[in-house]
Amino acid sequence: MSDLHSTLSSTLTDHYTRNLSRIRELATPLSEEQFWQKPFPFGNSFGHLVLHLTGNLKYYIGAQIAESGYVRDRPREFSDPNRPSKQEALKRLDEAVAMVLATIREQSPEDWASQYSGAGAEAEYRLDMVIQCTGHMQHHIGQMIYLGYEWKRRRD
Repeated sequence: MSDLHSTLSSTLTDHYTRNLSRIRELATPLSEEQFWQKPFPFGNSFGHLVLHLTGNLKYYIGAQIAESGYVRDRPREFSDPNRPSKQEALKRLDEAVAMVLATIREQSPEDWASQYSGAGAEAEYRLDMVIQCTGHMQHHIGQMIYLGYEWKRRRD
């Protein structure tokens, strides 16, 4: 299985790329207002989920694996009153995913088994954290789908 490393890298980059494409697809029909507004008294807006995913990737992969120096302010991802435009928020997520893809491609077979630590992380190795982050994206994509359905229902 000498090709396991390239298969792993390719599979992980495909997952992140598809996740980003799905988020962009779901965001497209939303107006600027819908992107930032919560359609329910509970939960988060689509936009705040985008900020949250961006912060998650920039911290758990960027700061902890790529050593980017990023400092995360998780509460602000959900409450920042100075929110960027929809276009800017999505651009920042694009940049975070591009960093993740580059980081994945830079890992050697030995790097995947390197010890991992990060605030709130339950991963022992780098590979585990990279997999957890793609699962985390998919979890929030499910919420984004639900938000999109609700906004469509209100339009129809």
